[in-house]
Amino acid sequence: MDQEEQQERGQERGIRRQATTFFSGAGSKAQAGVRRAHGFLSGRPRWEQAVLVGLWAFAALLVALLVYLMILIPLTPGIDDLKQVSSARPSVMLSSDGKELGSFEQGLQERVKLSQVSPHVVTALISTEDHRFYDHHGVDFTRIAGALLASLKGDAQGGSTITQQLARNMFPEEIGRARSINRKLKELITAIKIENTYSKTEILEAYLNTVPFLYNARGIEMAARTYFSKPAAKLDVLEAATLVGMLKGTYYYNPVTNPERSLGRRNVVLGQMYKHGAFDEKRFRALTKRPLRLRFERQLDRSGRDDHFTAHVRKWLLEWADENDYDLQLDGLRIETTLDAELQQAAVRAVERQATALQAVADVEWSSPSLFNSSSTSTYTSMRSGVKAFDYYWRSHTAELDAFVRESGEYRRTIDGGEAPAAALKRLKGDRDFLRGLKEAKSRLEAGFVAMDPGTGEVKAWVGSRDFARDQYDHVAQAARQPGSTFKPIVYGAALENGIPPEQPYVDTVMEFDMGNGKVWRPTDMSGTSGRQITMREGLIHSKNTITAQVMQDVGLPSVIKLARNMGIRQSKLSPVPSLALGTSPVTLLEMVNTYSTIAAQGQYRKPVFVRRITDRDGKVIADFASVAPERALSQAASETLIDILRGVVNRGTGTAVRYRFGVNGDVAGKTGTTQNNADGWFILMHPNLVAGAWVGFNDNRVTMRSNYWGQGGHNAILLVGDFFKSALDEGKIDKDALFPGGRKPEPVHPRAEPEEEFIDADELNEGVPADEPVEVLAPAEADDAVEVETLPDEEIPPPPPPPTPVPAPEY
Repeated sequence: MDQEEQQERGQERGIRRQATTFFSGAGSKAQAGVRRAHGFLSGRPRWEQAVLVGLWAFAALLVALLVYLMILIPLTPGIDDLKQVSSARPSVMLSSDGKELGSFEQGLQERVKLSQVSPHVVTALISTEDHRFYDHHGVDFTRIAGALLASLKGDAQGGSTITQQLARNMFPEEIGRARSINRKLKELITAIKIENTYSKTEILEAYLNTVPFLYNARGIEMAARTYFSKPAAKLDVLEAATLVGMLKGTYYYNPVTNPERSLGRRNVVLGQMYKHGAFDEKRFRALTKRPLRLRFERQLDRSGRDDHFTAHVRKWLLEWADENDYDLQLDGLRIETTLDAELQQAAVRAVERQATALQAVADVEWSSPSLFNSSSTSTYTSMRSGVKAFDYYWRSHTAELDAFVRESGEYRRTIDGGEAPAAALKRLKGDRDFLRGLKEAKSRLEAGFVAMDPGTGEVKAWVGSRDFARDQYDHVAQAARQPGSTFKPIVYGAALENGIPPEQPYVDTVMEFDMGNGKVWRPTDMSGTSGRQITMREGLIHSKNTITAQVMQDVGLPSVIKLARNMGIRQSKLSPVPSLALGTSPVTLLEMVNTYSTIAAQGQYRKPVFVRRITDRDGKVIADFASVAPERALSQAASETLIDILRGVVNRGTGTAVRYRFGVNGDVAGKTGTTQNNADGWFILMHPNLVAGAWVGFNDNRVTMRSNYWGQGGHNAILLVGDFFKSALDEGKIDKDALFPGGRKPEPVHPRAEPEEEFIDADELNEGVPADEPVEVLAPAEADDAVEVETLPDEEIPPPPPPPTPVPAPEY
């Protein structure tokens, strides 16, 4: 046993001896006291003994109560807590340039001065809840005694003062909600502290600003606007009595759902006002005969200002606050996010403008059996009003329509209610309103967009859908979709890391890959094969499936999956099957843009950053997330080569629309992507200062773009990214002259207006090349949808992901 253990044991023995001595001494003193009391009482009359014992018991009870109160004092909120709550304000989220994005408010609340509240409210409150308010110091012992006597007679009454009620409103967790002596004592102590800290006017003001009403309204100002559509300053005596009457039980006396109860309670309040001299009996009688006359108008929830970015950050912040013991509703923190307000507006405009144009394309193409083809979105936009959108789709896809009905919530509810499946299907298909809503939801084109700084990992723009109010499902961080050819740079990056040079030749031919059990995989390209040798570089530039499959075979699946994880795909599952090389495993847009940011940062991975720093109300930094050390995911040499190859995609491959349509002249590199049956369109563009990517498709991937031309990422998603980058360059948000290592500024390309009346053949799939220019033999369409996946075993080819379930709007 060492010396430290001996000392600890010695201390324990000493404590035990002291405790034994204390309790034995206390016991001896108690016994001595009992003997003295017995001697004092002996010889006295019985009634006198009973009185003395009763007085001693009462005194002992008071002493015990006093001791318990002394114990509770440090367990109740202190002066600093009172001052903090009185000055509490919600935390706010700010953009990187200081613009407010959202806040964490306690319901709908707007604090007002007592001078901004109708005097009728104050009179009704004091008359009903605490008519001795100005005579006590937080606790009305006279009222408590009266309430006890009334309760003993069977008429239960409350004895809480306004100050005690304020204590409950301010500190519900510290004081507790259960009806108990312990809660009342804590409430009493806190009320006395409040009275010793604030004036009566400040107490009334705090009470009226914190008292909760229904419909997420908090405080008298929001209550006045909710129930009577006016500010608190203009409430008349009847309206004031109605709101004060609700304080006894907001649900029970809710004037909206229980008008009769509310009217009766309002008249009780008027009676209390009359009793305490607010008006005479004649006026009291007249007032009680008047109706409620509500002007109910539920106030708009300020969380409606949220978009997908703030909703994502809000969820993260709530977890952070719980872990770090902060109250976002009270502590007044300032959360500086990484979002750039100007870039965000450019992204919102790009998504709105281009997705609306692509919706017109889908509406017109699916309107009739004959396929109308044009390379101009404006042509479709001009035709949109003259067609019946998606009419031909619904007439030619009756099986899908039946499936959509069976998957709806209305159908499931009717089946659960006992209706026969066939009858439910027939009835719902005959319900015009239901069917119209279902078709509109299924045929609505959606999009996601995100941009981030590759040098810091900071997210600069984030648009999760075309309209947050309509679709809260986030196509940036929630939706996992097949990335198609945008996954291919990871395969080629693994090849470069394994020493395969970019000029390594491969034969452009359909090859069979043995899958075992007699199964083979035969990846093909829609544009066919040339039989010629093509370098690995050209294979990526022109998105050749045949070449990518051979590169994957040389590198091996484990190397590709490991690199994908290191570069940014860290949440989604990657199926270890050969078709992974062509992007068949669903991932999120945020993961893919993060992966390309790793390439743009010369192989250094940085976790996406949404919040730069958090400061308290005094401006002191309490958390800083700006400086996070990067991780090496890809060698710098391999990254520079990969960037150079992807320059070719933009300069002469499947992504040239960025230059010829939008005039993006900087040193940029990127990749397009399209998946089976045109279900998903992708495009990601890298610039030394910014990486941005977009996804375009329908929430249910059984609904797709009709034509191969408009269904490809090089013709749909590229419009969103090109529009955004053009704005970012024109507004000087990114450096036009910035270069990647080894890069040089390309020759200026002036944007050309899209051809207004140039029609294309339905089978013409010149990805990224204007219809009036010659097409190289090697330039295919995005070829992901030509993969012969049917030759693979069912268990080895991941099926298309199920349609996502729309997520309801978050309630904060």
